[in-house]
Amino acid sequence: MSKKKFNIAIIGLGFGAEFIPIYQKHQLANMYAICQRNKEKAEEIGKAFGIEKVYTDYDELLKDPEIDAVHINTPIQNHAEQSLKALRAGKHVACTVPMATTVEECKAIVEEVQRTGLTYMMMETVIYSREFLFVKEMYEKGELGKIQFLRASHQQEMAGWPGYWEGLPPMHYATHCVGPVLALPKAQAEYVSCLGSGRIDENLIPKYGSPFAIETCHIKFKDSDLAAEVTRSLFNTARQYRESFDVYGSKKSFEWTLIEHEDSVIHTGETPERVKIPDYAHLLPEEIASFTTAGVYDGDDNQHLSFIQGSGHGGSHPHLVNEFLNALAEERAPYPDAKQSANITCVGILAHESAMAGGKIIHLPEFTLS
Repeated sequence: MSKKKFNIAIIGLGFGAEFIPIYQKHQLANMYAICQRNKEKAEEIGKAFGIEKVYTDYDELLKDPEIDAVHINTPIQNHAEQSLKALRAGKHVACTVPMATTVEECKAIVEEVQRTGLTYMMMETVIYSREFLFVKEMYEKGELGKIQFLRASHQQEMAGWPGYWEGLPPMHYATHCVGPVLALPKAQAEYVSCLGSGRIDENLIPKYGSPFAIETCHIKFKDSDLAAEVTRSLFNTARQYRESFDVYGSKKSFEWTLIEHEDSVIHTGETPERVKIPDYAHLLPEEIASFTTAGVYDGDDNQHLSFIQGSGHGGSHPHLVNEFLNALAEERAPYPDAKQSANITCVGILAHESAMAGGKIIHLPEFTLS
């Protein structure tokens, strides 16, 4: 295992600022540089966190030979291009979700990882949330028995978010519900069938040509008897914000609470009981353990939209950073790596294609890494 510290650059400082102090305290990282187009904002954040290397041009940042890895937190339409540029510049990549917006972009990233031997990790929050880690622990201890079915949903109202979200096909941002159903059994999706339902406001439809208020998709797992169902909505659907997953096992089943901040339910046979989800800070190095419950955006007067709606992402941020850095140090693949990230992302991309075709079954491409 490498003992060196990796020089990290964070790209995008809205949501991305949340990760700065985590990298600063992690023993494997040197929080080396930040990048944002708005020079005043970039310099303000640099000063606040004591970061000297401040860039407003991503291409210039990539020329810096001291940078080992970039953590991308920019708008979704930039993820693929910026990931590919970084890999071609010899940098490891951590990227917020989704990996890309087309199947072709996902393939290109997987191929570039194959060519360069560099590390890519999609920073999917739900699969490092305390809820997921709780269910994962139950599963690995054998308490669930055989998994029989998985279900997940991600419902939110995107009014008030930046303009590029307006009219986005629901399944084009589906990793928060696709991720957990594939990650728990460490499965890959083989094919999908998705139906669209309802209709969003007419003024929202032209940007992406997507009319649906809700999309719901069945996923068949590769080399498995398992299937899953995921549901996604973004506009014109009355529902409290919810990122949820349910797991049905032969011995026990877990069902996410219907109302945020209430307790979830475990069924043992036919007997239900409420369960308090513990924090999983004990899995982390001591110096970053506190970030499961506190961070940059935890004050009432300093909240990011993703935190207001996302309930702090389940304490996942330090777990994501720790997995990425340990993968680099141990020279191993992180979870999810490029292949797994592509499979998770393409479920959503192809699910929307299926919905537009009335539920047509669409097989996912093979993503291979040697």
